[in-house]
Amino acid sequence: MQELLIIGSIITDLGQTATETAQRFGLNWPQFIAQAINFCIVAGVLWFFASKPIIKLLEERKERIAQSVADSERIKEELRAAEDGRQKILTKAADEAKSLIVEARSLAAQLREQESQKAVATAEEIIAKAKEATQADYAKMLDQLKGEVCRLVVDTTAKVIGKTLSAEDQKRLSDEALSQLGTKEQNS
Repeated sequence: MQELLIIGSIITDLGQTATETAQRFGLNWPQFIAQAINFCIVAGVLWFFASKPIIKLLEERKERIAQSVADSERIKEELRAAEDGRQKILTKAADEAKSLIVEARSLAAQLREQESQKAVATAEEIIAKAKEATQADYAKMLDQLKGEVCRLVVDTTAKVIGKTLSAEDQKRLSDEALSQLGTKEQNS
């Protein structure tokens, strides 16, 4: 109860202080009430005509921001999906490139082997032709040598004997020289 008396005393003191302050500053109650009514009217008009459009504008802006955030998230998801697709494509392209390289190396090895075999065959053919040519040259040279030896034997015999040999003697001497050359050739 004492507390109520104290609170009542405080309120009374505040009321007196407010009245004294109002009188000191020249508070006119009818003018104060008119100004308060004017303030309420202006506040109501501002709230009705200004705050509603402002609140509506803020709500629209809030919705646009929410839509932008949603769009941003959607774009991020699409970007992630595109990045995943790009990675898959790159991986697939790399795998295809590797398989093409392996295939190209295999084909190159086969081609190299074929070319090597062709080169060996060509070299063997050249060697065989060279041997044939050498044998043909050797046979030709041997024939020429035999002919030259026969001529030299006939000429030497004719000079040693001191007479001209008949065609029959020349043939006999040539045949003998050739048979002796053939025997020596077989022995060597």
